[in-house]
Amino acid sequence: MSGTAPAEVRETHISVVSMIGDRAYKLLKPVDLGFLDHRRREARLAACLQETEVNRRFAPDVYLGVLDVTRGDGTPIDHLIAMRRMPADRSLSRLLDDPGAERLVREVGRAVAALHDASPTGDAVSRAGLPGHVVGLWDEGLDALGRDAPGVVPAGQVARARALAHAYIRGRGPMFETRVEDGWIRDGHGDLLADDVYMLDDGPRILDCLAFAPRLRHGDVLLDVAFLAMDLEARGHAGLAAALIDEWSASLGETHPSSLLGHYVAYRAHVRSKVAALRAVQGRAGAAVMARRLHSLAVAHLERTRVRLILVGGPPGSGKSTLAAGLGRELGGRVLRSDVVRKQRERVPAGAGAPAPWEQGIYHPDVTGGVYQDLLARAAPALAHGETVVLDASWRSAGERDAARRVGARHGADMVELRCELPPEVADARMLERRRAGGDPSDAGPAVGRAMRAETDPWPEATAVGTLPPPGDVLDAALALIDGAGPPG
Repeated sequence: MSGTAPAEVRETHISVVSMIGDRAYKLLKPVDLGFLDHRRREARLAACLQETEVNRRFAPDVYLGVLDVTRGDGTPIDHLIAMRRMPADRSLSRLLDDPGAERLVREVGRAVAALHDASPTGDAVSRAGLPGHVVGLWDEGLDALGRDAPGVVPAGQVARARALAHAYIRGRGPMFETRVEDGWIRDGHGDLLADDVYMLDDGPRILDCLAFAPRLRHGDVLLDVAFLAMDLEARGHAGLAAALIDEWSASLGETHPSSLLGHYVAYRAHVRSKVAALRAVQGRAGAAVMARRLHSLAVAHLERTRVRLILVGGPPGSGKSTLAAGLGRELGGRVLRSDVVRKQRERVPAGAGAPAPWEQGIYHPDVTGGVYQDLLARAAPALAHGETVVLDASWRSAGERDAARRVGARHGADMVELRCELPPEVADARMLERRRAGGDPSDAGPAVGRAMRAETDPWPEATAVGTLPPPGDVLDAALALIDGAGPPG
């Protein structure tokens, strides 16, 4: 940093930072904000020492030490954190529109991964990854938003966020426990924003971690990187957010649950929305608009990460497998097809024909009952780990549908039931064409189709989807139905 840089002073509700030459000096205000109490000099000294120690994990050459402010006789009256001054024009937030922004963001992703790889963990830290703690963070923040900044974000929207957050966390215990067991709960940064990342010639410097509240630094490494991803997206750079996550994940050599990442991005947007709402109450211009915009971003991510159990049913030839495959692709869900599971259970190659008369051979009711049990047994752990699951089967039995609903309820999944409908003559023609082409797991022909249509239990809970239009149109119609189906709360 050049010594010719002009002096500058920056102030927050917690501190005043004076920048002179190539140094910056941070003075903590003697304030009590509830979550911190810096009224006593001794408390400010402890906070300065803590902030310096913790931030040296991230930028050891930036945090130089703690200086005393003394009277003439040497008696200390206050304390300063001495820091190396960062060049303002090299903050990541100022470089996002540059042509090389993706390269810089990927460099940050690697740096954050290295920090997470070395971050402390332990029993006390690991508790922050359990579902009770995660839902507690949501409730704490949403309660504060409604209590301390009433009306800035409409109460109905706050309630919506709470319902969606609770719905996601409920039933996801195995996923959270696996994250803890695998060691992904660490003492991280806690406040990772583009304004606090500086791109120097010898690599990024990451500043200003959340030093005053260790419990808010503790959490899943996804929760940490989600903060910066959220900040990039909120600044209009969703592509850079994706590049950050891609590089970070590759550097750690792990694939993390995508729905959990989205959930934590939502939480971080909520945190910043709450901060903006509090500033709006204090009269900060534009803060209310920012609070509502960030809250909308939080809700959008909560909506996208809803875990669903989707039943796609109907008689043979009705297009359910084509629709189910499309839904899995568009929703990033796991597709389980009864025809494939049946062949696997009976040790028949998936593309090999095994036709039999109605309800005989591998299509005997006892075999079919086992197939449906197997479908749900495979769906359950996927739902518990945050995956949407699409179950492609005829679903002609009311009892089988009830069993699926119980699995969905047990794992906190939104239930969506779609019944594919097609004129019988068109379905028969499709089945004959499929049989001529060969290679499909289904063995059903027109005779089976007629029998199944005659012996299907009423399904009033399902929404009918006409599958006569082109597959793309059918898929769009089904996605629209799913978006409006079963909102929590």
